[in-house]
Amino acid sequence: MGVNLSPATAERLNLLFRGKGGDDAERLLVEDCSDRLPFLAHAGPVDLERVRFAVLKLSAGRIDRLRDAIALANTDWRDVLMAAGFGEDTEAHLRWHPDVPPVK
Repeated sequence: MGVNLSPATAERLNLLFRGKGGDDAERLLVEDCSDRLPFLAHAGPVDLERVRFAVLKLSAGRIDRLRDAIALANTDWRDVLMAAGFGEDTEAHLRWHPDVPPVK
């Protein structure tokens, strides 16, 4: 079933996957980086932002890296938070925004 994306998650996803796999990336987040993560069974869209932003950041806009980051999150999402630089500060993810060059 999964949990839908928050508007902030959707914005970051669209910036990273603009025109290249956005639908697949969204499906992966909704189905595999969702309420089935360990200890997040009752999490909603905003509750999942920290982990979802982390996997998006680690993906650098590549679907294969997104899959790898989500697989790690399903093992222990704290590792994903640390790898993305969100582990020490519970609000660090809110300050992250993808640096994406403008479309020409």
